[in-house]
Amino acid sequence: MNSSRRQFLARTAAGAAVLAGGTFATTTATAGPAAVPSAAARRITALTNVTVIDVHTGRRDRHQTVLIDRDRIIGVGRVPVPRGAVEIDLTGKYVIPGLADMHVHSLGDERVSPPLYLANGLTTVREMSGTNPALYDWRDRIAAGTLLGPRMIVASNILDGDPTLWDPNLIKVIVVDDAAAARAAVRRVKGEGADFVKVYSRLSRESWRAVIDEARRVGLTVHGHGPDEVPIKEVSKAGQRSIEHIHSLGVSVSTREAEVRRMLLAIKVSNGDYNGWFRQLHPIEWIAANTYNPARAADVFGTLRRNRTRVTPTLTMHYVLDQIDYTGLDPALAKYLSEDSIGTYDYVIRTMYAPNRTAEEIAHQRQMWAWRQRFVRELIEHDVPLLAGTDTGTPYSVPGFALHDELEHLVRAGASTRQALYAATVEPAKFLGMDADLGAVAARKIADLVVLDADPLTDIRNTRKIHSVVTRGRVISPTDRQRLLAGVEAAVKEPPTAASIAAGGCCGAAPRKH
Repeated sequence: MNSSRRQFLARTAAGAAVLAGGTFATTTATAGPAAVPSAAARRITALTNVTVIDVHTGRRDRHQTVLIDRDRIIGVGRVPVPRGAVEIDLTGKYVIPGLADMHVHSLGDERVSPPLYLANGLTTVREMSGTNPALYDWRDRIAAGTLLGPRMIVASNILDGDPTLWDPNLIKVIVVDDAAAARAAVRRVKGEGADFVKVYSRLSRESWRAVIDEARRVGLTVHGHGPDEVPIKEVSKAGQRSIEHIHSLGVSVSTREAEVRRMLLAIKVSNGDYNGWFRQLHPIEWIAANTYNPARAADVFGTLRRNRTRVTPTLTMHYVLDQIDYTGLDPALAKYLSEDSIGTYDYVIRTMYAPNRTAEEIAHQRQMWAWRQRFVRELIEHDVPLLAGTDTGTPYSVPGFALHDELEHLVRAGASTRQALYAATVEPAKFLGMDADLGAVAARKIADLVVLDADPLTDIRNTRKIHSVVTRGRVISPTDRQRLLAGVEAAVKEPPTAASIAAGGCCGAAPRKH
């Protein structure tokens, strides 16, 4: 177990008892058999008459009781309710493990993203850029039980090459131009409290290899983009734990890989010229998409599968950026974003993605969306392990709600409903090394659960039909959920606090210029 994993477990354990005290009772406690000891002192909660979904197998276990003692599940099945337990009758409801969004960039202050995540059934998020120190504060306060929110695993600042794609005046990026700088950056982010190292597209091969090696030395893992200079098989074999988005994958499975990789290496950008990189990348992706080679794919995808290198497709992000002329913010969700966040989204589209395109490029971009769906179908068919992630923080995603979009995109791409749920529950638990604690509705697991009004295995859209949420044993009732959502509506109308986090994703957003 590496040191960051030990620190994370220690933080989580410290706050478990605090959070566990927040259960609610909507029904009268039911006495069990005389032989069952009193549960009053142990604060046991019983969720009764539920259908438990086993995401591993797709099995539905009906008429079940889920017993929760503080932050843990202590029993699942047709078991008696202990005397004095708080019984919640959930007849007709379905219980799944808590959901995880494995690629987020949180918005606003602590009154916005954390409650939106929980209200949408997200009990774990992987924050993909530790740009703002407030994120580490949120993580630690949530773990200590003093802030209500999902479990947070937080990245380092982005490590990128020189020149970086990001304007340093807008987003803090650690720029490294050689192996020594790369190693120093890893040691720095370790000291700052990052849970893992986040790597980006323009890292040189030399710097990236140094990051991988130094991270291993200090006990951190490496997640992020496949650097433009490094083939995907090398990324996987060297030990990078995840590859975010589909940009870098298509190049490695093209019949013209050598040519398109030369084109990648020929890209020239100045500091902060994201639009220049994006526009130069488009024709490269277009060639790769139209020269997809099944034999190369089998080789590359087999390497990812054998090394358990996870891919986070972030179809939610690609859906918007491939079709910026045809998509926008869902009007029903605008009430959960501040005016500044919405303005940022519009600014990003207007300045980073929309300018300088020809009609042909616009048409090609839209066709790329269909190709990405087919590409994800190939990943699924080759059993490449997928993580459900949204790139929340890029246009026009709304924290928490976006994960349900991602699940629907995965199913439309070819995943079964069970496979989509697996990517948001079981696989994240395995990836984080927490499968002993998370990812299933089972005894001895942490009580992170979502109670649904309808069966998600029948229709993935049913993950949106949330009745209640359980986070580390704390039950968030339907009334509590509405309070959380109402609180966000009120918060986004108020002036931002000093600790607010501007909309800013790793692939599609930056703070708005005023």
